[in-house]
Amino acid sequence: MKTAILSDIHSNLEALTACMAHARRQGAGRFVFLGDLVGYGADPVACLDLIREELARGGRAVRGNHDEAALGGLCENLNFIARDSAYWTRNQLGPAERELLAALPLQLREGAALYVHASAFDPAAWEYISGTESARRCLAASDAPIVFAGHVHQPLLFYTVEGGVKTFAATPGVAVPLSSRRRWLVLGGSVGQPRDGNPAAAYQLFDETERSVTYHRVPYDHAAAARKILAAGLPAMLARRLAHGE
Repeated sequence: MKTAILSDIHSNLEALTACMAHARRQGAGRFVFLGDLVGYGADPVACLDLIREELARGGRAVRGNHDEAALGGLCENLNFIARDSAYWTRNQLGPAERELLAALPLQLREGAALYVHASAFDPAAWEYISGTESARRCLAASDAPIVFAGHVHQPLLFYTVEGGVKTFAATPGVAVPLSSRRRWLVLGGSVGQPRDGNPAAAYQLFDETERSVTYHRVPYDHAAAARKILAAGLPAMLARRLAHGE
């Protein structure tokens, strides 16, 4: 089965619907959402409605730090722009949305794969995996052959070698075989807030049968998403960054 892995959606409905449609065309049979479903963007309820539908069909999801902030926690640890967004998002959510977010685990294991928003080393600490040392800590915290994570908003791929961890530069659209002789950490980038200089939404397709992962970049109507952010009165920077992926 092919599973689409979507992380850091950040209430960006245009990016989410574009990625989901693309994934279905690629043969995705279900979806896994790696947290930060809300925050920053202007469509938290609409995004959660779509995610809820996929969870009812057998999809899975974990909680991110912005989801936690939307429930009432963590705001003292956020910058001012993220904090303003979290307060705004809280006011948009009703009981059904809060119940959905509150029920999400910090990580979950399915077969060979472990799904987590930040690092498996300490999921509640929301550590950023910024290099090989933090990647090593993440992999060492679990015996899962493949760990899927988000949080850093940049697509990255790490794999184990004797004595440490190395990185691999995956090409979008080209499947990467995940050899069983190594362990893998797949960082998916962001659906709704890319920050690697490419404004196209990012997600991965995990082929469990072939044991491979394919990174995808999907153009979407980021101008429409930006207009919604401005109309909602959210910080203008959140709209501007969508056009440049930064």
